[in-house]
Amino acid sequence: MPGAEAGQPDPDGVARLAPLARITLGTQVYDALRDLLIAGELAPGERLSLRTVAERLGTSMMPAREAVSRLVADEALEVLPNRAVRVPVITLTKFRELTRVRIAVEGFAAAEAARPPGPDELAAIRAHDAAFRHEVRAPEPDLERAMRANRDLHFAVYAAAGLPSLIAIIEGLWLRIGPVLNLDMRSSPRRLAEGGAEAHHARLVVALAAGDPDGARAALAADIAGSAAFIETTGRLAP
Repeated sequence: MPGAEAGQPDPDGVARLAPLARITLGTQVYDALRDLLIAGELAPGERLSLRTVAERLGTSMMPAREAVSRLVADEALEVLPNRAVRVPVITLTKFRELTRVRIAVEGFAAAEAARPPGPDELAAIRAHDAAFRHEVRAPEPDLERAMRANRDLHFAVYAAAGLPSLIAIIEGLWLRIGPVLNLDMRSSPRRLAEGGAEAHHARLVVALAAGDPDGARAALAADIAGSAAFIETTGRLAP
């Protein structure tokens, strides 16, 4: 029989593995919920019904349960004593800790992106910045669209850093902080217009285009710090 002798490694064994036909339903549900959390479309304290999740995504309960279990392990969701699932209400101390980590990690990513980004990367960043600015200046802004544009802008910058491992770290932070950002940009159209994010984003784009790592880091840090300062005034963080 052809192949490696008994007890000998088969160097071509792994190569014979066939590609997986499709991503499991559980992973698809996980990715969908993860995207909502990172984009800030689920608020702290919001409860999730497994049945509703399954119905909305057209799956059975099992993939929904699998996805929620993974997100609980990621500390992005929590299970209450009555078995209800909800988005965690973050404490003030934990929020301040995550804010400091975000400024360090995401600031580093912005600096790396400014070395400088390629033409296509810069064009994508500018497009997301324009989409966010459009909502900020609209008479009746779509707050959900603004949140997504903000997320897309930030992650386009981080992608331009060219460090996939860094993106994974930042995504983990946003899984936990994304819902809290809901308390800022989706608080009111006035807050969106006057919150300072538009100006911070503009300075970030200018620094990236100029190949200015220090300027990019400072603009990104100011954006995170400004949002965090407002969120602390909402009274929506746990003691």
